[in-house]
Amino acid sequence: MIDHTLLSPEATEDDVRRHCAEALELGVFAVCVNPTMVEIAAGELAGGIVAVAAVVGFPSGAHAPAVKAAEAELAWSEGARELDMVMNLAHGLVGAWERVVAEIEAVRATAPEATLKIIIETGILDAGTIVKACRAAEMGGADFVKTSTGFHPSGGATAEAVHLMAKTVEGRLGVKASGGIRTAEQALALVQAGATRLGMSKTADALAALNE
Repeated sequence: MIDHTLLSPEATEDDVRRHCAEALELGVFAVCVNPTMVEIAAGELAGGIVAVAAVVGFPSGAHAPAVKAAEAELAWSEGARELDMVMNLAHGLVGAWERVVAEIEAVRATAPEATLKIIIETGILDAGTIVKACRAAEMGGADFVKTSTGFHPSGGATAEAVHLMAKTVEGRLGVKASGGIRTAEQALALVQAGATRLGMSKTADALAALNE
């Protein structure tokens, strides 16, 4: 269920290689890396069971749809099979959902076979807007809705947001919780709330705690 995540902007190629080795050792579902590191991660994980995910429009979401689409297309061509795209948060806050749907559709069109996750940044949204964001993600052709980038000052995943997202999509889409998940206790609470995937950087620590 875990996307083993390394998105710090200062992460080097050697950092990514070590991260991929750890991912293989831990048996996670995927690694999630910055777009410039996709080719490195894909090379390290070639032929294995761990997938490569790349972020798109990260972390602000304030990129033109064409830029997001081009970034997604390049990431797919370099080996990413999952794409975690930040929606345009400003469009969501003012209710311009048709524009949110259109940008998701643009990214989907460039990588139709990718698993597409839409980051809605739940920390800045009220409950009604979270519901609308989930609906827009589904209308645009996404496979998952995702709570957070982990980089926004509003905070990361909460059980309350995950529960609302899961209730909204009713199993039609997956729900990825990410941002600030550092312990096994947090991870389990989010799964209980309805998360079907977790984005974590402290994966080894959390899994070790489960085995104690």
